[in-house]
Amino acid sequence: MLLLEVRSFIGTHDKDWEDERLWSHPDIEISVVLEGSGRFRGRDQERAVNAGHVVLIPPNLPHSFHAVTPIRFGVLLIRGLPARIRELFERLIQDGFPRIIALSGLDQDHYERLFREWLRIRSSKLKEPERNYMAWIEMLLLFLNEHSHSDQQALSISHTGDYIREHLQDAVQISALAEMCGLSEEGFRKRFSKVYGMTPKQYQQMCRLAEAKWQLSSTDRDMQSIAQLIGFTGLHSFSLWFKKLEDCPPSEWRTRQRLYHV
Repeated sequence: MLLLEVRSFIGTHDKDWEDERLWSHPDIEISVVLEGSGRFRGRDQERAVNAGHVVLIPPNLPHSFHAVTPIRFGVLLIRGLPARIRELFERLIQDGFPRIIALSGLDQDHYERLFREWLRIRSSKLKEPERNYMAWIEMLLLFLNEHSHSDQQALSISHTGDYIREHLQDAVQISALAEMCGLSEEGFRKRFSKVYGMTPKQYQQMCRLAEAKWQLSSTDRDMQSIAQLIGFTGLHSFSLWFKKLEDCPPSEWRTRQRLYHV
């Protein structure tokens, strides 16, 4: 049985850097472009890579990276993964070919935070290092599986999802969101539903509710401030909306949470 081996590091290079040859190693490789842009070569293909791109490379596949601008990578090299976790990686690549996943802006930020926390865990003195490492690798692969997009248009739709999450105070304007993607309003509605499994309005409501719950449970903000933060001008309308979704007013929900945790 292979023991789990993991190497991870940040690689920083100037714009004139390039791999001197095609490299091949027995590790699964997951490299995220943190800053800058470059090119990836592998399996008779050459692709541009930019900040937010995650490159998944199967073992023993000759490949190389080349900088176009100053570039920074976050690299994971893994061998000895159990079959259950390795299956997640196999699901992400395509017939043994390397795969480049483009993350939306918010998803890129979340992945980078996960990767940086992984580096902190990796350098810590742990009681059960291998179990911790496998849990983190599985979480990173699950994140990529959930947030990968099969085509450029799906990525464009995910950017509108980011926009909705970042503008909870604003009403959903289908015409403006459709324009961001270069789609008709009807085309945008269909594509958004295919990617997210709900309408843009339903997605906004889900995000508003998640933010309201976070503010109620983790801060001491007053109700009026929370209402305004997620797009309600009046406390009464916020309370009615929250009660309809959660079967109790927000003040009662906050009290229940605190009593439960005590």
